[in-house]
Amino acid sequence: MKRSEINAVLAECVQFCKAQNFNLPPFAFWSPEQWTKAGHEYDEIRDCRLGWDITDFGQGRFEEVGLSLFTIRNGSTKFAQYTKPYCEKLLIVGEGQVTPFHFHFSKIEDIICRAGGNLLVQVYNATEDEQLADTDVPVSIDGRRFTVAAGTILRLTPGESITLPQRNYHKFWGEEGKGKVLVGEVSAVNDDEVDNRFLEPLGRFPAIEEDEPPLYLLCNEYPPAPE
Repeated sequence: MKRSEINAVLAECVQFCKAQNFNLPPFAFWSPEQWTKAGHEYDEIRDCRLGWDITDFGQGRFEEVGLSLFTIRNGSTKFAQYTKPYCEKLLIVGEGQVTPFHFHFSKIEDIICRAGGNLLVQVYNATEDEQLADTDVPVSIDGRRFTVAAGTILRLTPGESITLPQRNYHKFWGEEGKGKVLVGEVSAVNDDEVDNRFLEPLGRFPAIEEDEPPLYLLCNEYPPAPE
């Protein structure tokens, strides 16, 4: 992705959050220069990769295959000093903008349609060799437990949520004609380096073409604290 494209997405995300009356923490708006001056008291943000996360999954088609995220809080599987056993994210999903099929080995998560349009979620169980199973899928939506056929597409309207257990393949996108979706994610600790299994090989973080200065740094771009 071009940096100018990422900057435009970030500006749109900020405006969408304001329109939905969802307030982000102050570090969401720090400039790259502010990050160069941030001391070790901000290491939790750096180490747990809190903050902005814009990805096209290496496909180069962000509007069709992509996702905008902001990690608000997270623990760590690498650093013992961060003891939170949970993670909270904000996701902004466009109409028809797909997050491709994936599951998590360790993380269980709730995906919550907070505001805006409707979120469509397609679910499958995983086979032992990590392909799509044809078996019925156990589903929990807002405490209601039931089963659906493999490949069922579930619609979440604002206020509704789904629990996604480990090894549950899912992809999601915003329903056409309903507008962008403000999505919450509440889960166990998130570790994108080891806990994601995409059905097709995909890149998690974008390769960036630097055609203008960053508006805000992404969560994998923070400089180390000054000594």
